[in-house]
Order: sequence, then structure tokens, then C-alpha cells
Amino acid sequence: VQLQASGGGLVQTGGSLTLSCAASGRTFSYNVMGWFRQAKGKEREFVAAISWRGSNTLYADSVKGRFTISRDNAKSAVYLQMSSLKPEDTAVYYCALGPRFSNEGSDFDSWGQGTQVTVSS
Repeated sequence: VQLQASGGGLVQTGGSLTLSCAASGRTFSYNVMGWFRQAKGKEREFVAAISWRGSNTLYADSVKGRFTISRDNAKSAVYLQMSSLKPEDTAVYYCALGPRFSNEGSDFDSWGQGTQVTVSS
């Protein structure tokens, strides 16, 4: 499967961005989708995940209430709506696909190339 993330950019503190991830080459509908991020000099961390039906979501505590993950199986796409952005949200954001509903990167076996999000103070 190929994952293509987009929508990153530069935004001021308190602003909003929506990331998109398009999937191709594998049955998208029956897989969990997730977003992870990696700030410069830090380890990759979980951001959010959504079950294949979209009925279950999971968020990191640091983004809960500010970020919303959603998916459109007809378009083989997953989205991450980010609001009230903070400088500490600055990172490369990666979408990922896997068979298990989890916040562990090891449970996702396909990864996109990443999109940079920079939040200025």
C-alpha cells in the first residue's frame, strides 16, 4: 500500500490545519489508520488512530480535545483536523495503516512519507 500525506505548513499559535492522507494499493476499508509525529531530535510519538469503520478513535493526551481524526473509506482517505495549535505540535506528521487498533507504531505496517507542520509562537 502507498500512503501520501499532505496539508502541512506554517501556522501561528492558535491556528488550525487539516492533514490528509490518501491510500492506494491495498484494501483501505478494513484497516486501522493512524497519525504519528516526530519532532526534530525526538522520538516518533502517537497522535491519533481510527478504527476501520470510523466508530472508534484514540488520541494522545497531548492532542485530545484539539485534534480530530476521521476517515472516508469511499475515498481511501484519512484526515487529521488540528486546532488550537501550539509550538510543541511542530513536527513531521506521518499517516500509517495497520491491522490492529492501537497506539503503538509497531502495529502499523505501512507508512506515508510525512508532512511538516510548523507552529510559530
